[in-house]
Amino acid sequence: MADKAPKKKPPQQHVRVGVGVIVRVPNNTGVVWVGIRKGSHGAGSLALPGGHLEMLESWEECAAREIKEEMNLDLVDLQFAHVTNDIMASEGKHYVTVFIMGRPASDTAGPENMEPEKCEGWKEYTWDELKSMAETTNIFGPLRKLLQDDPLSVREYLK
Repeated sequence: MADKAPKKKPPQQHVRVGVGVIVRVPNNTGVVWVGIRKGSHGAGSLALPGGHLEMLESWEECAAREIKEEMNLDLVDLQFAHVTNDIMASEGKHYVTVFIMGRPASDTAGPENMEPEKCEGWKEYTWDELKSMAETTNIFGPLRKLLQDDPLSVREYLK
């Protein structure tokens, strides 16, 4: 009996809501943590921490939960930053990504890589470094759009 080829996953049938989190590095003006995605769509690309919004969860609750799960940090000063409409036709996916900004509760806190199967680790980048890399580096689509939009709210928050 011959092995059957694995079935291709059908395209998403509904738009999903993602939450990306801009985590300001304590005592380092304009710097955020970014990781390299592993094992999911966008693998190999730079991305902010975050994930899917769960049923009955606020955007801020989702951001806090995802950062605790991915980085083992408690966030404070959570606030809305921006939203993007992310059509990933080549992957059969469509997301609305809500970006939330926050900072660690402790000024001495640093991230741990709590999900090494999903992220290669967390590195610090200035917002301007990320913007200059946006066209030449493999950056996850929602983050690329955020960098292109370059919202004033994010620039102000990172000062």
